[in-house]
Amino acid sequence: MKRMPVEIAGKTVAPGESATVVLPVPDTSLRQGAGMPVHVFHGRREGPALFITAAIHGDEMNGIEIVRRLVGMKRLQRLSGTLYAVPVVNIYGFIANARYLPDRRDLNRFFPGKAGGSLASELAKVLFENVVAPCQFGVDLHTGSNHRTNLPHLRGNMDDEVVLGMAEAYGAPLALNVAGAEGSLRYSAEECGVKTLLYEAGEALRFDELSIRAGVRGLTSLMEHLGMLTPRKTARRKKVPMQIAHDRTWCRAPASGVFKAGAKLGQRVRKGEILGTIYDPFSNQSYALESPKNGVVIGVQSLPSVYKGDAVTHIACFEALAKAEASVDQFSELMMEETPIS
Repeated sequence: MKRMPVEIAGKTVAPGESATVVLPVPDTSLRQGAGMPVHVFHGRREGPALFITAAIHGDEMNGIEIVRRLVGMKRLQRLSGTLYAVPVVNIYGFIANARYLPDRRDLNRFFPGKAGGSLASELAKVLFENVVAPCQFGVDLHTGSNHRTNLPHLRGNMDDEVVLGMAEAYGAPLALNVAGAEGSLRYSAEECGVKTLLYEAGEALRFDELSIRAGVRGLTSLMEHLGMLTPRKTARRKKVPMQIAHDRTWCRAPASGVFKAGAKLGQRVRKGEILGTIYDPFSNQSYALESPKNGVVIGVQSLPSVYKGDAVTHIACFEALAKAEASVDQFSELMMEETPIS
């Protein structure tokens, strides 16, 4: 049976073709026009539809570079199924180097969106109807926020066997078994039956090469798992065992001051262990930040100045703590040794 073309925003993409389609979104305040570019690859052969989104928060740069590298691959010319890749969802925040929309709304709390609502609702509706709804699978790319750096890890419903298989194929060392927040892209996609992963890595407004390479590697591995790309015959891709966290917690500053971190990303910590020290900048007084649980550090604040109650260090908890730390170490070594994928 002949494969049918796909339509998006009034444009038709035939089997074996690719196109960049600009979705219409509300103008900027200067009325100079605006659009959300989507790379569409429609394979000649039947297969699933996968969406990849980046920069739902406008200051998250790693995902933009991951998408750029992915869509430049010659392998996509032999794609089975359909790929929708959006390098910048929140174009307004991206222009302003800002996480949120101009009205300070978090776009990732307004899915699936609605017509006639706020700018966030309008933008969410355009993306959801044109990119998310036609798919069976999805990956949403993120980084840490507000001067925080995240260790590369996945988030998703790991109790779902399909999502768990996607996560294991992606190849990140750690995963959090957590539900998406209501109104988030992942939550809304899953409500519509679209199996979705969230990839967290690096920090806002910065490129992190390891996080980017791991992201590209993960997406191509996932597409092989879904039957969209043919696995490479030359060499079997190495992977590390993925460890799933059963709990997580933020360690909050016990006092305001200047924070000097002691624990590093990927480090195993014990309950009561000192993760860093907060100093009074005008005296010798200091306050220790203690880990409330056993776990592995998956997020740290990079900005020294803190207020009491600030989320400073993110801890993920595992049944096999030593295995989790080992997976992180093996993953870092693998990414440093491996030639970037093309």
